[in-house]
Amino acid sequence: MKVGLIGSFGARPQQFWAAFLRELGIEVALPALSPQEVYELGRQSLPGEGAHIQALLGRVLELQRSDLLLMPELLPVSQDAWGEALDELLPRRISGLPALQLVPQEGAALLSAAQELGQRLTHNGGTVRLALERVRPLAQPLKSSMPPLSVASKQTVAVLGPPALLNDAYLSGPLREQFAALGLHPVYATDLPPEQIQERAERFGDAPAGQRWLNGAQGLLEGKSAVRGFLYVYPQRDAAWERALTRMAKAGRKPSAVLGIEPGQSDWTALELLRRQVGAMLPEEQG
Repeated sequence: MKVGLIGSFGARPQQFWAAFLRELGIEVALPALSPQEVYELGRQSLPGEGAHIQALLGRVLELQRSDLLLMPELLPVSQDAWGEALDELLPRRISGLPALQLVPQEGAALLSAAQELGQRLTHNGGTVRLALERVRPLAQPLKSSMPPLSVASKQTVAVLGPPALLNDAYLSGPLREQFAALGLHPVYATDLPPEQIQERAERFGDAPAGQRWLNGAQGLLEGKSAVRGFLYVYPQRDAAWERALTRMAKAGRKPSAVLGIEPGQSDWTALELLRRQVGAMLPEEQG
């Protein structure tokens, strides 16, 4: 039995799953291709989808010789088919894929998913319990604190969008470079303390999980005087996230912009306009 781990987990959850599966005596397959190679694999197979879905598919295709692939759950917004049923849609669009299973990222839900999966793979409850005890510390979330909300000589802009996009260093890398070039200080929703987002997100109990997360992050940052504006970013061609973020931008009380991003893009007009709205100076003007 070989189980592949999709590389978008993040370092700590991936360490947990790799350690847990090895404790069970199961072979683990890990990604080895570069982020650009992975993205190109997915883009060639699903050219009309958002960059984050293309990147996920590329990771699946890289590890498709596995018997089972574990993938992190996505946070869906309204009418977000990929976010709601990624593990069902990918096999419909691409034939010959191994079995896919979505799993939580951390905490009690992660341990419960691991116990269920371990039992299914080994049919040995004692082995599963022993393996979980050994790797349990890796399932606990690290303590987190608010990132710096202000930096000398720079205006602060909050950045909201799909975690699968913001957490991907390859997909969000060009955006981060643009912030540096424009003399802005970005605060990414994915860097905020999850428990503080969750506390505010609970007020929106009927909304999809991704929308609750967005509302919680915005509620946490909107009242901060240091935050001068909001940038809402979505993967190009992802209509569900574009609609959700456009609605938030229109309802917000601070200057905002909505920007679709993908690898290789050259149009950053929306971000440049937001810089002017918040009154930021270019680095050469500051000097």
